[in-house]
Amino acid sequence: MTGTAPQYTDVEGVNGGVGLTAFLVAAARAIETHRDDSLAQDVYAEHFVRAAPACADWPVRIEQVPDGDGNPLWGRFARYFGLRTRALDDFLLRSVRTGPRQVVLLGAGLDTRAFRLDWPSQCAVFEIDRTGVLAFKQQVLTDLAATPRAERVPVPVDLRADWAGALTAAGFDPAAPSVWLAEGLLFYLPGPAETFLVDTVDRLTTDGSALAFEAKLEKDLLAYRDSAIYTATREQIGIDLLRLFDKGPRPDSAGELAARGWSTSMHTPFVFTHRYGRGPLPEPNDALEGNRWVFARKPGP
Repeated sequence: MTGTAPQYTDVEGVNGGVGLTAFLVAAARAIETHRDDSLAQDVYAEHFVRAAPACADWPVRIEQVPDGDGNPLWGRFARYFGLRTRALDDFLLRSVRTGPRQVVLLGAGLDTRAFRLDWPSQCAVFEIDRTGVLAFKQQVLTDLAATPRAERVPVPVDLRADWAGALTAAGFDPAAPSVWLAEGLLFYLPGPAETFLVDTVDRLTTDGSALAFEAKLEKDLLAYRDSAIYTATREQIGIDLLRLFDKGPRPDSAGELAARGWSTSMHTPFVFTHRYGRGPLPEPNDALEGNRWVFARKPGP
């Protein structure tokens, strides 16, 4: 898979604001893919970056970054996204091996897990996101002649609309076990929207289902405004994450799920740095300090 993907000037939904963060994550996955000690492989990621004018000149290999791993954005932050990708890949694959054959990616963005991972037979991957996001992704993947490794079901709907209805209309069966992922999504939503989303997942899942999501626990996000990661992201690629994150109080979604009978565990990313032997470690004024990865399971019969 070589060559340069054509650029698409009409990139509705992903060419600004929160949508542009999908390219940040894609560039990070590309950099991770080309590392000698890679934690996750995504051969499609760099093609998304090159196909969008807004980020066509971003690095996709650490060798393209003058200060390499010393760069807070393309070094430490990109490694964080690589670590997150690997941890959530492993969660999904472990979960489907216990029986579920439905996977739902909430705010799927430029996620290519339907193409990257070794899914069991008869597995369906539902990708929920806005029409423009999914259309752009499909254009790039079609140009690459990419073939999914599972039944891939795009569900073009905004998460602020009746996405549950669109999901079931696309063939999702609430009576069968399912696995859900909200990667890098919830902290962009107002607290009530997060609560509604988690409530909906609970309503659409049966025993034996699982959910993973990322949360932020900071009481004051702006306390980290001058952290190296946020500063580098603002200055190098013009994305001010703290303007995009919702500033309102966050719900205790993990606690709410536990109260409803789910078994939940919450971890700092640094736990996985130690588990996999590479990734970011804590540092002063750390924008990653409040990040938590939550894994929840609805006990089977």
